[in-house]
Amino acid sequence: MPPEAAALPAAAAPRAGWAMPRDAGWWALLLPAFLLMSVIYVAPILQVLAISVTEPTTGLGNYERLLTNAGVQRVIGTTLRICVVTTAIALLLGYALAYVVALATPRAQRWWLLGVLLPLWISVLVRAFAWVTLLRRQGLVNQGLQGLGIIDEPLALVWNEFGIVVGMVHYMVPYAVLPMLAAMREIDPRLLAAARGLGASRFTVFARVFLPLSAPGLVAAGCWSSSSRSASTSPRQSSAAARPLMAAEWIKLQILDLVRWGMGAMLATVVVVTILAMLAIFSRVVDLRRLFGDGH
Repeated sequence: MPPEAAALPAAAAPRAGWAMPRDAGWWALLLPAFLLMSVIYVAPILQVLAISVTEPTTGLGNYERLLTNAGVQRVIGTTLRICVVTTAIALLLGYALAYVVALATPRAQRWWLLGVLLPLWISVLVRAFAWVTLLRRQGLVNQGLQGLGIIDEPLALVWNEFGIVVGMVHYMVPYAVLPMLAAMREIDPRLLAAARGLGASRFTVFARVFLPLSAPGLVAAGCWSSSSRSASTSPRQSSAAARPLMAAEWIKLQILDLVRWGMGAMLATVVVVTILAMLAIFSRVVDLRRLFGDGH
């Protein structure tokens, strides 16, 4: 044994047993936040799950309604259909807008971003009522089409699925633009220039280089946009008496109006599980760590 080691006091000598992990200090700092998040988020979700299998009786009777109740199946079908259409349109418009912003000059980018972020500062209720005003039978859109001689009678553009899709797309496009724009800004312009220098056409550069590199942002935008299945305000204000009925409004109807807690909790659980399953599937396609800023 070296004389320096022998000179160390017994308290300073390394122990042969358990040693504290190097990152134990970070875990100690994160533990209160983890417990708080568990109480705020996890506990209510577990409570909803418990209600779905205990009200009005213990068992899976509420979940059996998914296979036997035509009303529940109609609500789920309507929600999925509107969610798919809304997500597809929001991704298409958002990708095109993000592409324009990413390739614009720095001065133009500031104005583009202002236009993207401005709707987020306006209440969703104000935006929903604005679309109702524009799309109703005596609204500006119908009056304009009649004035141009395109239509003879006002079109039913609101209080139906079309009105819901318009309102939801307007609500979701800014949330689709931001993650896609963040991914596009990480693409090295030299890669595009190198592909062009090797003789690739503009379409080939976009399809083989730009689009794959921006895929993480596209997946992130898809995750955001697909959350429209749980939105309630826009569908309720864009369709009179909430017809057609979507999942969020149906859950509210069951719990607050009909006092059928088990049925409402059942569909709420199905929505949460569906979103978690979708994230799990996306994680197998794209590394989700890149969606949260970890580019390693």
